Amino acid sequence: MSEIKRRKLRDMDIKHNLRTYGSLIKKYKGLFFLTTFVILLAEGTKVIDKFLFKLIIDKGTFFTDGSLVVENFISLLFLIAVVFISIIVFRALLNWIKFSLINNLEVKMIFDLKKKFFNHIIHLSHSFHTSHKTGSLISRLVRGGSAVERMTDVLVFNTFPLIFQFGAVIFSLLYFDRVSAIVVALTMVSFILYSFFIQRAQQEHLIFANRMEDREKAYVSDVFTNIDSIKYFGKENSIKNRFKLLNGMTVGAFLRSWNFIRWMDAGQSLIIGVGTFFLIYFPLMKLLSGELSIGTLVFIYTIYGNLMPPLYGFVHGMRNVYRAMADFEDLFQYAKFSNEIKDKVNAKRLTIKQGTITFKDLWFKYHDRYVLKEFDLNIKKNEKIAIVGHSGSGKSTLVKLLYRLHDPTRGKILIDGKKISDFKQESLRNELSIVPQECVLFDDTIYNNIAFSNPKASEKDVWRAIRFAQLDKTIRDFPKQEKTIVGERGVKLSGGEKQRVSIARALLANKKILVLDEATSSLDSETEHEIQSDLAKLMRGRTAIIIAHRLSTIMHADKIIVIEKGKIIQVGSHRQLIKKQGVYKKLWNLQKGGYIK
Repeated sequence: MSEIKRRKLRDMDIKHNLRTYGSLIKKYKGLFFLTTFVILLAEGTKVIDKFLFKLIIDKGTFFTDGSLVVENFISLLFLIAVVFISIIVFRALLNWIKFSLINNLEVKMIFDLKKKFFNHIIHLSHSFHTSHKTGSLISRLVRGGSAVERMTDVLVFNTFPLIFQFGAVIFSLLYFDRVSAIVVALTMVSFILYSFFIQRAQQEHLIFANRMEDREKAYVSDVFTNIDSIKYFGKENSIKNRFKLLNGMTVGAFLRSWNFIRWMDAGQSLIIGVGTFFLIYFPLMKLLSGELSIGTLVFIYTIYGNLMPPLYGFVHGMRNVYRAMADFEDLFQYAKFSNEIKDKVNAKRLTIKQGTITFKDLWFKYHDRYVLKEFDLNIKKNEKIAIVGHSGSGKSTLVKLLYRLHDPTRGKILIDGKKISDFKQESLRNELSIVPQECVLFDDTIYNNIAFSNPKASEKDVWRAIRFAQLDKTIRDFPKQEKTIVGERGVKLSGGEKQRVSIARALLANKKILVLDEATSSLDSETEHEIQSDLAKLMRGRTAIIIAHRLSTIMHADKIIVIEKGKIIQVGSHRQLIKKQGVYKKLWNLQKGGYIK
């Protein structure tokens, strides 16, 4: 929080935001211009009915002083009535068309915006997602969609109508009374400039308020994700106090932003009041001197009234523009992030046929510290390799490098003798399969969570995977069986049940290379023993990399690799390594089948 307060908020990148917004609207420029035309046409009808009212006043004056016969006056009134009714019907039709067009335009633009940034964010690197709060990402994506609607509304409902009405009013007044035209023009310009000045001053406070809101939502997301920990440790009150503090800061930030409206409203009222006074004064003087008719005087006042709704609408729209720009700023900045892991220009799709893996002279630096150094390892087809080491020794980093979540600082990784950096990273990951330590599931059915790894799989194949993982015995007791919703992150299932879903998912993926990333370390001994047999079956006919803390789970691996401080220090089978003095034997003696400390 103190960091947010200390650093000066940067100015919004208006050009970038408008360019990005413009790219959305450009796709539907035909629909946009048609919508604008219909709105301006509807605005034009508002000038016509004021002119008709002027005719009634002027001709009525002639009728009352006897210079217009009753038959002619009645005929004129009938004609005006027909024109007026036609305008009302035409305007109603235009309004119906207007809202149909604008709704269609905005829905398409919001869809495109959300799709564009959702797709962009989901392709960003692993390091981006580990350094950005999920709650903030969601908040900014949703606000960005609302900002598109606000921005488009301002253009078609506030900006274009005001420009049209301003032109129509000024040209009409120049024809009837130039002084009134000047008064109206000065009033409008002063009104808009003052409003712009106040809203410009409000801008930085609005950006800050948005960021405080993002911080609050990110905290709420974090709290609900860790609700079990909060309950277990009885920390509800401390969590509530923390939220109260954050919520209070958010409210205070928005209050400071909203308080600018007081100055806005007071200044606007003063400008309109002064302008109205002079607009009454000068035409009245001309009326008294006989230079203006009563009908013209009424026309001036009524057409001036035509300007008030679009004028206030425009200024309100300016507020929405600044708010939209602040929302765009927070979302559109993600477009400036690019994936740190780059595919080569002509990268091809990878298809793994053998499943051999080679780590060649691998070095990886993270935060100025080498996590892996001089790492060389050859894994043969269908070989089962276990990687052992203390926490922080580089085991998980090796998996991330294999998956190209990071690229090595030096050296290369080959699969089937080909550098993985020559292939599209997503095709690489699609050719690998993993059973992670914690299987985080989608809030969907058990069936769909398993089918996620291979959406094209038949129902027969999915059920084969379910039976393979011995999950059929468990879901038999569920009311909805395989259609049971597992809850957010799979909270409705036990650890063992989630791990069986993960095993079934990995089997259904049916890949040549399988990674077991501490796949049983979070399970109790009985569940682990049951699942070990499933994992052993899963590894048959596949090249497997097993990351493990619990040494009893890797005793039957073809080869065990012991790493320390990013280097391989021992290689051999379990039987070979426990006969030698070294790190592995010490670890085995320490835990005797338990965990490495």
